Amino acid sequence: MIIFIRHGQTTANAEGLLVGRSDPHLTALGERQARALAPYLEGVQEVWVSPLARARETATLALPDFEPATAESFIEVDYGDLDGLRVSDISPNQWRAFEDVHDAAIGGGESLAAVDGRVHAQLESLLFDSNSLLHSSHRHLAIVSHVSPIKSAVVWALGVAPSTAWRTRLDNGSITTIAARAGTPQLVRFNMVPALS
Repeated sequence: MIIFIRHGQTTANAEGLLVGRSDPHLTALGERQARALAPYLEGVQEVWVSPLARARETATLALPDFEPATAESFIEVDYGDLDGLRVSDISPNQWRAFEDVHDAAIGGGESLAAVDGRVHAQLESLLFDSNSLLHSSHRHLAIVSHVSPIKSAVVWALGVAPSTAWRTRLDNGSITTIAARAGTPQLVRFNMVPALS
């Protein structure tokens, strides 16, 4: 199976900022969220991470015995010149345009269609490789990533319209699991958040 992990809370998340390719670090809460993931990651054999620091920091805390491989396909969407703005400062019209036009690049950055292109291509490669960890029920690939790539993976697994992603919520420090059966992807778990001690 593939265990997708959304990174722990960052300073930008705590401040309610839109964060794409900017590279804030985890907060103390984000570090606790990352450590809380460890008991749920039994069977992980390989770890991939987005190139951004928050993903690598989460992987280091959740899976300290692994040396993660960098996976460019699972970097967060590029929000362009909107990156770092307060989410509340994005106008309803801007959000509506982004939601309604899947291939529109928000803030001059990247479109969600482009995110789907890179994420789905990587997942299709794993699906068609019968030896990939996607096809193992006991040996898992962990991918530490971000909201947009993980939601894109969910859309891929379910075979639904890309707009479905807008009807989902994905929390910091959460686990989403995708498997395959008879050559078809399956969503096993979505947005499971471990309790913090």
